[in-house]
Amino acid sequence: MFFNHPVSDLVSRIKNGYMVKKSVVSSPVSKLREGVLTILKNEGYILNYSKVKEGAKSRFDIQLKYHYSAPVVHEIEVVSKPGKKVYCPSDKIPLIKNGLGMVVLSTSQGVISDHEARIKKIGGEVLLKIF
Repeated sequence: MFFNHPVSDLVSRIKNGYMVKKSVVSSPVSKLREGVLTILKNEGYILNYSKVKEGAKSRFDIQLKYHYSAPVVHEIEVVSKPGKKVYCPSDKIPLIKNGLGMVVLSTSQGVISDHEARIKKIGGEVLLKIF
């Protein structure tokens, strides 16, 4: 199966999982997806994720997080797309909902969150924003 953009695919799977109130969604394995999932887990937007190997193929099982049966994630949106990449320096990283949300960036030091990028003073490609 071919996916045009791995981050868009991952965001769609998470969004659709929350819309139908699933507890677990799956996604193919890639290093970029793993970086994004690690940040989402560390920031408390998902419960956990695990790598499952089925023969020659592998997938991530992502456990979605709910608070009193309401999704923890209210908004999740892809910023950089294959046709339009969005880059920003460290001093221009956007604040989502006055700092309540978060931006995930792909930098020279890997996939990191916005507050970590501000601390390290590095910019990069804005992958997604989440609230």
